[in-house]
Formats: sequence, structure tokens, C-alpha cells
Amino acid sequence: MSQVPRALAAIGLAATLWVPAHAGIFDDDEARKAILDLRAKLEASNEAHRAKQAELNQKMADQLEQLRRSLLDLNNQIEGLRGDIAKMRGENEQLTRDVAELQRKQKDVTTGIDERIRKLEPVKVSLDDREFLADPEEKRLYDDAFGLIRKSDFNAAAPALASFLRRFPASGYVPSATFWLGNAQYGRREYKEAIASFRSLLASSPDHPKAPEALLAIANCQIELKDAKGARRTIGELVQQYPKSEAAQAGRERLAALK
Repeated sequence: MSQVPRALAAIGLAATLWVPAHAGIFDDDEARKAILDLRAKLEASNEAHRAKQAELNQKMADQLEQLRRSLLDLNNQIEGLRGDIAKMRGENEQLTRDVAELQRKQKDVTTGIDERIRKLEPVKVSLDDREFLADPEEKRLYDDAFGLIRKSDFNAAAPALASFLRRFPASGYVPSATFWLGNAQYGRREYKEAIASFRSLLASSPDHPKAPEALLAIANCQIELKDAKGARRTIGELVQQYPKSEAAQAGRERLAALK
């Protein structure tokens, strides 16, 4: 079974599990719409992944071709040196050293090919209860940006995460990067921008593990903006959509303090 049929089958199964759990919230039309939306998102994600993989494969092929040409050039030089050895026996020792050096270089080039291939190969990432493939450079940039969050360097983290999202809009890191961008903006007291980031996460990935925290963070931003009415409304949304989450419990406590 190809990737797309398997994905559609997975969506069908997810739909059968999801609909009963939300029967009290969504009617049949909304459930079908949600399934169609999920299918569309999955198809878009698969298409983006295929395009990225094709681009990566092309880059690898181009670099391999260039390196093969380099190896061919080195082999030609070696054959030329062997011809010189046959013609100039008196310089045999020096020519032998030259051949040995060229062979070492050839080995270095071959080793370099393997190393470059490893650097281009996607790596498996597990983040926020999700697994996906990422380019090594993609992973490095996210880790660097998140490292700034760990250091509470929000002034540097916010532009780093924003840059990451622009460069890798289809990355599996996007939901987490969007959440931490909102936190960095909150740390910079850019409350309206933070709300926009958290809402972006909720719109694209409402089932993400960070979604309840994003709603609570929106309420906190609204409190900072002196919008108590909006904060109460957001906490109500949090409690309704994620009633069993830790964020919902914290929201209930915050709501009591707002009354």
C-alpha cells in the first residue's frame, strides 16, 4: 500500500475514533468537514515532504556527480604517474611516493563523500509526543533557537524562531517553534504578537500537546493588556476544549481570581 492510501486509511480510523468522543460538540456535517480538513492537511503535508525529499535527492545527486568527476580526475592522474614510472625507472622512488599521496587523497575524497551523504540524510526527531524527519541543518537551527529559550534570552530567541519558521514552513518543528515564539514574544512584552503566534498554533494544530498551554498563555497576554473580559472568554474556551488538561485547572484558578 502506498503512502497516501495508508495515510487516508489512518485518517479514516482517526475519524471513527474522534467522532464519538466529540459527538456532543460537533454534528455530522462538522465531523465530515473536520475529516476533510484533516485529509487536506495531511495531503498538503505529504506533498511538501515529497517535494523536500526530491529537492534533497537532487542536491545529493549533484554533489555525488561532482565528487565522482573529482575521483575520475584523480584516477587519471594516478594512471599518468604509473606511465611515468615505466619510462623513468631512476625516479621510481619519488614517483611511488607521489602515487601513494594521490591514493591517500583519493581515500580522503571517498571518505568525504560518505561524510557529506551523512550530513544530507534526514534524521528522525521525537518532539512533543510526535515523530518526524528533519534535515540536519533544520534540526540544528531549531535546537539553537530553543537553546536561547532555555537561557531566557527572549530578545534573541524571538527573531531566531521567526527566521526558522520562514525558512522551514513545512517542518515538523513548526507547531513547537510557533509555541515557543509566542513565549519569547510574551517575554519581550509583545503581547499582541504573542497572541497571534499562539492562535496560529491553535488554528494549525489544535490537537498538539502544547495547545492547552497556548490558550492559557493567550489569557495571560489578555490580562497583561487589561482585557479581563477577553481573558475570561479565553479561559472558558480552554476549559471547554481541554477540560482535563493541567492548563485548564490553572485556568480555573486564574478565572476565580478574575471574578
